[in-house]
Amino acid sequence: MDLLSSASHFSTFRYAHSHSSFPPLSTHSFTVRSSLPFPSQKAKYYKELEAAVGVVERACRLCLDVKSSLFSSGGRIIEKNDQTPVTVADFGVQALVSLELGNLFPSIPLVAEEDSAFIRSNNLADLVVNAVTGNSSLTDTSCTEADVLHAIDRGGKDAFTFGSKPATYWLLDPIDGTRGFLKGSEALYVVGLALVVDGEIVLGVMGCPNWQNDLSNKSGTIMVAHVGCGTWTNHLPVVLDGTANVPSSWTKCFVDQCCVVHEARFCIQDSQSWDSLPLSPLFSATTNADSIGDNEFLLLPTCCGSLCKYLMVASGRASVFILRRKVQTIIKTWDHAVGIICVHEAGGKVSDWKGNQIDLAADEVGRRFIYPSGGVLVTNANLHNQILELISSGSTV
Repeated sequence: MDLLSSASHFSTFRYAHSHSSFPPLSTHSFTVRSSLPFPSQKAKYYKELEAAVGVVERACRLCLDVKSSLFSSGGRIIEKNDQTPVTVADFGVQALVSLELGNLFPSIPLVAEEDSAFIRSNNLADLVVNAVTGNSSLTDTSCTEADVLHAIDRGGKDAFTFGSKPATYWLLDPIDGTRGFLKGSEALYVVGLALVVDGEIVLGVMGCPNWQNDLSNKSGTIMVAHVGCGTWTNHLPVVLDGTANVPSSWTKCFVDQCCVVHEARFCIQDSQSWDSLPLSPLFSATTNADSIGDNEFLLLPTCCGSLCKYLMVASGRASVFILRRKVQTIIKTWDHAVGIICVHEAGGKVSDWKGNQIDLAADEVGRRFIYPSGGVLVTNANLHNQILELISSGSTV
C-alpha cells in the first residue's frame, strides 16, 4: 500500500513573525537528505520514511533554533500543569510535523503529546508560529497562527477516535526528554516519529541533536528503521556557525552481542532508581565500569528521555533498558513505539515483564496509552529470557 497522496518535494521556506520576543531566526543553512540507506524496491513504505526523515531533521533544526534563543536571550521557559518543563520547541515540533505530514498524507491521523490549549492560554502562539515557519518546507502557502494551532490540535487527544480494529496512524513525541533539552548540551533529548499501519509499527525515525558519535567529533544523529530493512544511523545534516557538518554515509546498527547477564550494560529511566526494580534484591548496581563486583550490574549514567535508552540499545551502547510501570503513572505510546521498531530491526527484543509483545492498541479509543504488565524490557535479544527469569525471581524475593 502506497500511503503517499502527493509529491514528496522539500525545499526551504522562511518567514519572520514581527511580534516574536525571540531574536530573528538564524540563517543556518539546512539540507534534507533525499536518499535512504536501502533501495526503494526493498521498502514498502520508502516514501513515507523519506518524508519522516525530512520532517524529523527539520524538527531537530527547530529545536536548535529555539534552544539557542532560549539560552542566548533569556527567553521563556515554561511549565505545563503537570510540572513537566516544556518550551516553544515542543509545540513547534508538533505543529511542524503535523503540517508537513498532513500535507503529504492527509488521510493518516496523527497521535501526539500536545494540544494548543496551553499555548493559547499563555499567549505563546506568536513564538510557535515563528519557530515553525522558519523551518517548514511548505512554500505554497503562508503559515498563519490559525494554521499552526490547528496543526497542533490535529495530534491532540480529541482529534481522532479509533476503534477496536487495527488502525493506521503516525505517532509523535515532539521532544522526549524535555528536561534534557533545558539542561544544556550534555543531556540528551529526542524527536521521535513512527508510523503504525494496521496495528504494526512499520517505520521509525529518531533525531537526537546532541548525541555524541563514537568515531567522530560531530554531534547529532538520526536513527531510522523500516520493517525488514534494518536500523541505520547518520549524522544530522546541519550547518552551525558557518562550519559544515557534512553527513557521512549511513551506518547499519546492531545491538551488542552480550550473552552473560553479569557483563551486560544496563540503563534505566531517570525517574527510577535501581532499588525500585525487582532485580535489586538479587544484584546491586554500580556506575564504575572499572570496579564491578560479583553481584553487581554496570548501570550506565542516566540520560533524559526514554527514547534515548532505546537509541542506546539499538546502537549497541547498552545491553538492557528496563522500565517499571508505576501504579499511578500512565505510559504513553509515543514514548516507546519508535524505539521498539529501532531495537527490533537492530536485532533486539522488546516486551513487557511477562514476555508479552507491547500492545499499542490497548487504548482502543485514542491509541495514546499502553499498559505493559510490570513494565517494559528492552534487550539485545540474547539476554531477554534470562532477564525475564530474573525479574520473576526478584519479584518473589
